[in-house]
Amino acid sequence: MRNRYAERCNFKLFVLILFLAQALVSLAGCQGQDETYFQGYAEGDFVLVAAPLAGQLETLAVRKGDQVEQGAELFVLEHAREKTAVAIAEQDLLRAQSQLADLRKGQRPSELQALAAQLEKARAALELSEKEFARRQRLVETNSVSVEAFERARTTYLRDQAALAELRAAYKTAELGARSDAVAAAQAALEAVRGQVEQARWALEQKSQRAPQSALVEDTFYRPGEFVPAGYPVVSLLPPGNIKLRFFVPEPLFGRLQLGQKVVVSFDGSDGPLPAVISFISSQAEYTPPVIFSRETRAKLVFMIEARPDPSVASQLHPGQPVDVALESPDE
Repeated sequence: MRNRYAERCNFKLFVLILFLAQALVSLAGCQGQDETYFQGYAEGDFVLVAAPLAGQLETLAVRKGDQVEQGAELFVLEHAREKTAVAIAEQDLLRAQSQLADLRKGQRPSELQALAAQLEKARAALELSEKEFARRQRLVETNSVSVEAFERARTTYLRDQAALAELRAAYKTAELGARSDAVAAAQAALEAVRGQVEQARWALEQKSQRAPQSALVEDTFYRPGEFVPAGYPVVSLLPPGNIKLRFFVPEPLFGRLQLGQKVVVSFDGSDGPLPAVISFISSQAEYTPPVIFSRETRAKLVFMIEARPDPSVASQLHPGQPVDVALESPDE
């Protein structure tokens, strides 16, 4: 796989060195020229679009030189595994939701009906044993029945009372949902599954990257079928607002420059000067002679300045393009 991204970085370094050398030569050999007129070049802050996950490049939807709108699809990595993970997580979510709803509902109607029938049967048995107990109690008082028969009737009556009370409690419990701790556990499990669904959907979305803003496709670094490591850029974008100008000024003029100061830019083939505004002033010299800073040697120091062209005309400029920059007074 060709490392086109590394080649681009080397090219940018070469351009910077070339123009710095040209600026130094111009300062040394052109003492009589206008001190507010400098040579420079256009540069760009590229937006490198990458996926946080690795995968084989399945689709590359743009080509070098294309203009793309914000939200346009740039590339898609293979995503079969992520798609399957989303489907599994969504099924787990449905299952967890059903389990929680089932716990909250209590038992099914058919189960409640069966308990109700048992409850009626127990009531009838208790009513019968109560009558038998009362009859035997009267008979034992007249010695018409043995004490043993009376005790058997009494035991049956007490047993039927307990059975009815047990069934009433069971029926009341069946009408309720599950215990609060069981419902809480099911709720926690549901929230955990929801998190898994969100994570699976995020992973699937990351396999498809879109343009964060309208821009020029400056370069692409992989072809369909190639494997893209996680975090490696696939597409390089250059929005119009990310184009800037670099030029170098000598030390005597450095103190006169201000952020926001206006400059005008011209280049070969332009219809006229383009407006720009100074956006960065370097605090370090780009060239330092190996002598003490005397009044004469200070003039050899140059400082890098960056300016941003107006976005409406920035598309006329291209990275690496030579430009001429003229300073304006800060009061203009």
